[in-house]
Amino acid sequence: MVDSPLSVPFLDLRALHAPIQDEMDAAYQRVSRSGNFILGEEVAAFEEAFAAYCGVAYAIGVGSGLDAIHLVLRSLGLGPGDEVIVPANTYIATWLAVSLTGATPVPVDPLFRSANIDAEDIARALTPRTKAIVPVHFYGQPADMDPINALAEAHGLAVVEDAAQAHGARYKGRRTGSLGRAGAFSLYPGKNLGALGDGGVITTDDLELAEHLRALRNYGSPKKYAHPIQGVNSRLDALQAALLRVKLKHLDRWNARRREIAERLCDALSDLSDVALPHSEPWAEHVWHLFVLRHPKRDALQAALAARSIEALKHYPKAPHQCGAYAGHVAPGDLPRAENFAANVLSLPIGPHLADAQVEFLIQGVRDACASL
Repeated sequence: MVDSPLSVPFLDLRALHAPIQDEMDAAYQRVSRSGNFILGEEVAAFEEAFAAYCGVAYAIGVGSGLDAIHLVLRSLGLGPGDEVIVPANTYIATWLAVSLTGATPVPVDPLFRSANIDAEDIARALTPRTKAIVPVHFYGQPADMDPINALAEAHGLAVVEDAAQAHGARYKGRRTGSLGRAGAFSLYPGKNLGALGDGGVITTDDLELAEHLRALRNYGSPKKYAHPIQGVNSRLDALQAALLRVKLKHLDRWNARRREIAERLCDALSDLSDVALPHSEPWAEHVWHLFVLRHPKRDALQAALAARSIEALKHYPKAPHQCGAYAGHVAPGDLPRAENFAANVLSLPIGPHLADAQVEFLIQGVRDACASL
């Protein structure tokens, strides 16, 4: 971006953290002085707080969002020969989590209206080998979960929510993470609830699943030197847990500010003819992790915004099946909506750290940039 008296970076974690820095410093000092850095009381306290926040009985802190999905699917017994329904337009981690179990990801094209997959399209992708569905609450808006859960129940399938972009979102009054057999969250720093490093958390009401996951994340050990199962090392750090517990207290307020900014952007940009703005369903409480529009000259628009000191990013410029890791997984053109998203999406800056003046600068910059194309 060029230098300007006013600019809008895509993400500014320093600005986000500044008002709560004293709380975060206190949490750091508490952990540093405790000498306890792996699992322990800090992780247990965050797990309890996050489970209560999501309205579930259990939360299990793990090393990343990818691990969160993978470990749930592994705990459910998925493996070679099994198929798992996934969105075609998601971040590649959703697919990788399936592949790590030995199962096969089966992509379903998203709806243009919401960017999420729905039960009707999922039903057409089911085969006798399908064992689970992993809907992603894309950009912070829940998928339409009642029909998906009904379809899953009718076919004996597990539903695992990929809620990596939807911390605090609600579907018909219920939090994401409480809408399936389990929910998987990323705690990557840029998320609505982000750590100061990597991390993930799993939510569930299933005690047996929770106990299995607690052992699985810790070398397969429910207690020291007992290893009834083969596990992995995927543990949320105590320091990250302490910092996340501070930030969790502010999450609803931060999400409310995101909604306020999103409404302002939608209202102010609604007359731009070449811009497809995001949509919020009436039954969803969207948390706007990303504000993603579509434009036929996406790359030119991104460059025009950069020239105006506005940083916009592409989430995601390639669908998983367009990446080398999944080359040949599906034929080109078989997932036209996902490919349309990949070619046309552009994420505008959004977040609770944005000042009103930056929001107005952003709006005018988008209008001017579009007019220049």
